[in-house]
Amino acid sequence: MSDFIVRCVCWSALGATAVALSACSSVDGASNRLVSMVTPYKIDIVQGNFVSREQVDALKNGMSRGQVKNILGTPLLTDVFHADRWDYVFTFKRQGVETQARKVTVFFKDDVLARVEADPLPTEAEFVASLDSGRNSGPVPVLEMSPESLKAAIKPAQAAPAAPPKAMVVPPDSYPPLEAPAR
Repeated sequence: MSDFIVRCVCWSALGATAVALSACSSVDGASNRLVSMVTPYKIDIVQGNFVSREQVDALKNGMSRGQVKNILGTPLLTDVFHADRWDYVFTFKRQGVETQARKVTVFFKDDVLARVEADPLPTEAEFVASLDSGRNSGPVPVLEMSPESLKAAIKPAQAAPAAPPKAMVVPPDSYPPLEAPAR
């Protein structure tokens, strides 16, 4: 009889272990499915200088460095060994979208613009449209005032009675010493 009890206990322990292990795998599978459905929020990462097609089109050979800087902004990379070259690099990383990377290189000769090499660049409107992350913001409101509200906004405010001027405090000619005299 004791041999029968030992066998029953062993089979029961083996069965309980099998049930526990199968429960772990089903919980693990459910948690993996849940994790795959819920993704953490990742912020958009913008690095470098955005240069639009309109900006590059505004550049003309013979412009000074200052004029180029006024149009394109401060270059992201200036190389000590290549002083006649400015690099404008731009990357935009967004979750679920392929990373955008563009490069514009400006070359100078005798401190005037000699040539520009650039990747295909979007217009400013195309870039702004690419920033929309698919949010449905609804209709765009009309941004104009009616003639009546415009007149009301421009109408001069009623003049409030002026407060009497405050008496000016005249500073002293000399100030006391900061430290007590030594004794």
